[in-house]
Amino acid sequence: MNRLRIGIIFGGASEEHPVSVKSAREVAKNLDPRKYEPFWIGITTGGAWKLCDGPDDGWENDRSRPAMLSPDRSIHGLLVLKQGRCEAIRLDVVLPVLHGRQGEDGAMQGLLELSGIPYVGCDVQSSAVCMDKSLAYIVAASAGVATPNFWTVTPNEKPDPGQFTYPVFVKPARSGSSFGVGKVSCEEELSAAVETARQYDSKVLIEEAVAGSEVGCAVLGDDLELVTGEPDRIALSHGFFRIHQESRPESGSENSTPVVPADISAESRRAVQETAKVIYRALGCRGLARVDMFLKDDGTVVLNEVNTFPGMTSYSRYPRMMAAAGLPLAEVIDRIVSLALPGRIR
Repeated sequence: MNRLRIGIIFGGASEEHPVSVKSAREVAKNLDPRKYEPFWIGITTGGAWKLCDGPDDGWENDRSRPAMLSPDRSIHGLLVLKQGRCEAIRLDVVLPVLHGRQGEDGAMQGLLELSGIPYVGCDVQSSAVCMDKSLAYIVAASAGVATPNFWTVTPNEKPDPGQFTYPVFVKPARSGSSFGVGKVSCEEELSAAVETARQYDSKVLIEEAVAGSEVGCAVLGDDLELVTGEPDRIALSHGFFRIHQESRPESGSENSTPVVPADISAESRRAVQETAKVIYRALGCRGLARVDMFLKDDGTVVLNEVNTFPGMTSYSRYPRMMAAAGLPLAEVIDRIVSLALPGRIR
């Protein structure tokens, strides 16, 4: 059987660039060379696209070549600049290992739709909706899922601090990995928290604080055929969970530890998994996603957010949850690629 020519896009111009590179390195370790012929496309923080040997240190050096994904469906792949000439490389499928803005928000998915190349993960619409937390809450609530009470703050709006019951969380509406998120305990702190969030997005959310455990569920599949990983629980010593904010997240966090499988009752485990499936379907997800939720003391499961291409690093929650359910990352990769190419590889 011929190897699948797979384009793996990583990096990106968002604040999650370093996480994406680490995710790509973990994918590289678990990509079966007997099945796949990889073409590594790194996007620099400045937005330059480069065809390189892989996501190792120095991938942006002189040996890499300028490249772009062609929106012309007759190309069905990459255009690579080589010695003043343009070379076309046809791809069978693309794995966009990108997090955050311009990776999970529908922008990359739109370019892939134009190109006609099958790609792993959520489509344009579901990526855009999941990226905007306020829209995700509205859709999930219409499917009967509990969500936090929230208020949206437009770019020029100054919210009245007296209208909220504290504490509240202030978040960029369309960002990831807790960048720009702040917990506000009193009226005097609100304005500064809103300005911090605006550094990452012009649209800001103010959310009620949900009293409950932070739990997550990895989901894989399409529509009716869904597989879930073992849910996890974030054990906090103090403060709130801020993923990827540490200088060396590989060595752990100063205030949080993921417990996998989650130390919750069997009934709560089922509720978390079933709620994750409802959210995944309601938002139109496909391929994979990590659904983050709160589990309240009365058993209610409340949506927090959905990550349409969750981290795949050595310390990331999604691969850990899947591994705890008996699916190592190599098999996860095989399955999500298979979903992008129905009937091609099983």
